[in-house]
Amino acid sequence: MVEILNYLKARYVGEKAQGIVEYALILAFVVVLATALTKGDSIADGAKNVFNNVANLFTMDLQSKCNSS
Repeated sequence: MVEILNYLKARYVGEKAQGIVEYALILAFVVVLATALTKGDSIADGAKNVFNNVANLFTMDLQSKCNSS
């Protein structure tokens, strides 16, 4: 009986600790990503450029369709 309890304790305590570590790593990743995006240097500027380029492509496409009609 003691062996079963020790087995169950080792199994569930180990999985619980692994889950906590995984959540801590995800949280650390989110914090680093949020910090990088709010700094405004390279990542944020790159994302802004991508969205601006896509917006420009849509407006150019709409203008060319309006002019050809």
